[in-house]
Amino acid sequence: MSDHVHIFVRSQPTIAPNRIAAILKGYTSRILRQEFSELKSKLPTLWSRSYFVSTHGHVYTDTVESRKQDHRF
Repeated sequence: MSDHVHIFVRSQPTIAPNRIAAILKGYTSRILRQEFSELKSKLPTLWSRSYFVSTHGHVYTDTVESRKQDHRF
């Protein structure tokens, strides 16, 4: 689907997934609104509150990249 983003993140197990999502959304929203001022007036919020988290243990980057080829983005 063209309206979502896949991000592969490695973090400490003590950081809650909802906190990681909030940090990523807050940071990217701030940067995008600084770069594209029209976003400030047209959209009250840039991201929805929803997110999906899945754990994969120890996965190599090439494995993720090869899986991306299986999906149509």
